[in-house]
Amino acid sequence: MTTTPDKPRRLGARELIETVLDEGSWSSWDVTPLPVAPEGSAYAAELTAAAAKAGTDESIVTGEGTIRGRRVAVVAGEFRFLAGSIGRAAAERIVLAFERATAEGLPLFAAPTSGGTRMQEGTPAFVGMVKISAAVATFKAAGLPYIVYLRHPTTGGVFASWGSLGHVTVAEPGAMVGFLGARVYAALYDKPFPAGVQVAENLYEHGLIDAVLPVEGLADIADRALNVLTGPRGDLPDVPEIPQTEVPDIPAWESITLSRKESRPGVRALLKLGATDVLPLRGTGQGEHDPGLLMALARFGGAPCVVLGQDRRGQTLEEPLGPGGLRVARRGMRLAQELDLPLVSIIDTAGAALSKEAEEGGMAGEIARSLSELVMLDAPTVCVLLGQGCGGGALALMPADRVICAQNSWLSPLPPEGASAILYRETSRAPEISDAQRVRSRDLLADGIVDRVVPEQPDAAQEPEAFCARMSQAIQHELATLVRMDGDDRLQARLERYRALGT
Repeated sequence: MTTTPDKPRRLGARELIETVLDEGSWSSWDVTPLPVAPEGSAYAAELTAAAAKAGTDESIVTGEGTIRGRRVAVVAGEFRFLAGSIGRAAAERIVLAFERATAEGLPLFAAPTSGGTRMQEGTPAFVGMVKISAAVATFKAAGLPYIVYLRHPTTGGVFASWGSLGHVTVAEPGAMVGFLGARVYAALYDKPFPAGVQVAENLYEHGLIDAVLPVEGLADIADRALNVLTGPRGDLPDVPEIPQTEVPDIPAWESITLSRKESRPGVRALLKLGATDVLPLRGTGQGEHDPGLLMALARFGGAPCVVLGQDRRGQTLEEPLGPGGLRVARRGMRLAQELDLPLVSIIDTAGAALSKEAEEGGMAGEIARSLSELVMLDAPTVCVLLGQGCGGGALALMPADRVICAQNSWLSPLPPEGASAILYRETSRAPEISDAQRVRSRDLLADGIVDRVVPEQPDAAQEPEAFCARMSQAIQHELATLVRMDGDDRLQARLERYRALGT
């Protein structure tokens, strides 16, 4: 069958497994399902008929295989078995798979498709959502990667438990994905559910899932994600540091002007030219996305990390970095914490939104929460001042074990024009103010705010590839050094670093 927006093809569990896993690598973990129906009952007959129709003994298939040679656990739904509904036997099978994956230290790939809780079993099946969620939480607490592929359809208690807890979540094109079944809504409210809401592409637009892609692309995406999520943590090769040369003594305003060039390489260029296995993630996972904040999994050299980057291409006067962008960043911080991955934050913003919407969206609170969560993050952290570093939106991503600064980057509490307006009621004295406020890289280095300045020769916009290679080398060097440190010592040194600033 061909996939269309109106009627996506419905993959069987075994078809999906054969498509995603390496050929011949599948091994089932399933045993005879937990008995749930009295012998001779109507429900027992339903289960027998469902097994004959689906070719599986329950709505869930579990086991293991390899993706590009890497061993993974698999939990896949089978819709042809009573609409993929989850009863007590299916719930037990899911829990056992997560427990075994936890015990064996395996990443887990889940591919749900389901109408939700099995109505034939009522409340005892319904509360199985709790034990499934507990098993997922225990698995994630062990620092193991969890990748979810939402298939057509995924609704009800499945979407509201293990379907929504992935570290990376993608969905099948055109798939119906939602909490409330459209048929139930129509029966309860005597009107159809609004069209286009419970569709994978709409969830992507609202930052609820990370990508929409066909099953044929899953193995490549899973391989890229696992290259990062299961990458080495403490045994990284030594990377030479960038020689620290004298930072040119040029006026701050010159650097500010250069940092505002449209042609200056931003976070996207740095990832394209200086990183590998880049996998963009989208949104907060809670219905919000901000184009000014890019979140991705990536590797700098051998070092896997979560990247949070203020995207100069995604920020405009009409749509500056908003509080939602910092909520996206905090999702990235949680990923780094859960998976024990280093975090690289990249600052490049003309300033956070100053508007009614930003105030009502909690901008001040999001800056505060980002600062407190980032400064206390257990994972190794590196901050890169890549371009403009203006205001609280920039500062929110700065607390880190090591801070690297591009030669023509800068950090200031306000745009220099704004500071001039406050002090002199006009903006023409911005160059003078920027010198006085010590915003340039040379001053940031002297004041202990940054640890290293990466040279531009003479301007990153004129040599984007060479500049991004130098910045990537600087990031790799810092990460390789940080991951070798004891975690408690590293955190204590970070706290002492910021305690000493300004004294």
